[in-house]
Amino acid sequence: MTDNEDVGANPTIESEAELAFEGALRPKSLDEFVGQQKVRGQLQLLLKAAAMQNRTADHILLAGPPGLGKTTLAMIVAHESNRPLRMSSGPAIQHAGDLAAVLSSLLPGEVLFIDEIHRMARSAEEMLYLAMEDFRIDIMVGKGAGATSIPLDIAPFTLVGATTRSGLLPNPLRDRFGFTAHLEFYDEPELEQVLVRAAVMLDLDIDRTAIAEIAGRCRGTPRIANRLLRRVRDYALVNHIPASRDAVRAALELYDVDERGLDRLDRAVMQTVLTRFDGGPVGLSTLAVSVGEEAETVESVVEPFLVRIGLLSRTPRGRVATRAAWEHFGMAERNSTLFSDEL
Repeated sequence: MTDNEDVGANPTIESEAELAFEGALRPKSLDEFVGQQKVRGQLQLLLKAAAMQNRTADHILLAGPPGLGKTTLAMIVAHESNRPLRMSSGPAIQHAGDLAAVLSSLLPGEVLFIDEIHRMARSAEEMLYLAMEDFRIDIMVGKGAGATSIPLDIAPFTLVGATTRSGLLPNPLRDRFGFTAHLEFYDEPELEQVLVRAAVMLDLDIDRTAIAEIAGRCRGTPRIANRLLRRVRDYALVNHIPASRDAVRAALELYDVDERGLDRLDRAVMQTVLTRFDGGPVGLSTLAVSVGEEAETVESVVEPFLVRIGLLSRTPRGRVATRAAWEHFGMAERNSTLFSDEL
């Protein structure tokens, strides 16, 4: 039996190894967590104060773009508080009864993590107000004029909410969090630390120039950094070559990630604005139809990165390509009058 046949004969072992790697990548403490220095310091103070007073920590809201470590920080809060963790998500809580079932089963001091908390049903949000403030919920029994409200005490708990769109949270819910952390994108030195740690766990021999090349292409996001590192690992393994800078460039070219971190969809959006609409302005819905994507995907996934790196500008008249975009794609600027009006 060949080596390849050995691997194929044990898919369960391979999948378990991948799952173990995913778990190992997550830091277990605030000291291990790379980046977000200010947030780490604030959380450390909050958790230590709660431990010294022998009480549950204040409710915590983690806000920021995807992939910056909100779920990992929730796990760390539970671990450093020495409390159990219950995980759920906003889309899974579509009725007040769903939330009541979760809250009523919490253990004293348990940490409840709700991802994408802004997507909870409104009725569940209103129930959560009372639970966060007084550790009590009201259960409605019966219907119509005969309906009655029965108060139910619940165990003290710490809610950790995560959201990528904090502006969609109603003010009454946002105000009930004792601490709100705003996570920022990572800079390249921090991403290099993330990649070095992941490379050690992957047992991947990769030089610093290759690490720096990946760090410059991962959009300031550790989740993307780890994903690209694994693709480089795969490319080097399949082609029997070392994980050098040249290997990184070849692997990421294969996966359509350019030197600034733009992927296929990013480039499709920019090229549509540049070539089909002469640099803009173009409306969101028109742009989304032109690239064959949902408007929400373009607005929440693609545009924030393009605006942040200065290739796209949002104006009252629509989306406009900047001069840097024309230069990045090697095109002659054809709509320069727009820039004097808008920028």
